[in-house]
Amino acid sequence: MVDTTDASMKAKICSELLRIEEDCTHSGKAHFNAADRWNCYHMGFGIPAVILSALASTAFFNDIPEVAGWFAAAVAILTALQTFLKPSERAAAHKASGDQYLGLRNDARVFREVRLDHICDDQAAIDGLDEFSKRRRELNMASMQFGNSDFKKAKKGIDAGEALHAIDRRS
Repeated sequence: MVDTTDASMKAKICSELLRIEEDCTHSGKAHFNAADRWNCYHMGFGIPAVILSALASTAFFNDIPEVAGWFAAAVAILTALQTFLKPSERAAAHKASGDQYLGLRNDARVFREVRLDHICDDQAAIDGLDEFSKRRRELNMASMQFGNSDFKKAKKGIDAGEALHAIDRRS
């Protein structure tokens, strides 16, 4: 005789694990998109600052003070933006969050696909789910917020199949 309570509880836990996996896929990909965007800002401010700095020194030594002054002013603005916005730090924080979300997604998937059927009682399955829920909650509280455009880009990519493993595309 099959215990329908046990099967029903595991089905509910499985559904909740799938929700966690979906949330983590979207959040992880959105954080990676935010990291890419902030890396672009970092390069967009940094590379011109380096080039303009070199041009300013060249203009200064060629006795063109007005040009050197304009270049130096542009370098000051770009450097101030780098210092104030800290795009490289933001990019690193978003990447770390994305890595953590995808790690949680993978752990939840393995629990659902491999371990859940071998857990003997409902309480052990509930305890496992509670741990994943707690990790997701902690990640949501600790992670920087990504932009709406980062999420929309993530959703579009996920809907296009970018987040699937090759094995999942076959089934």
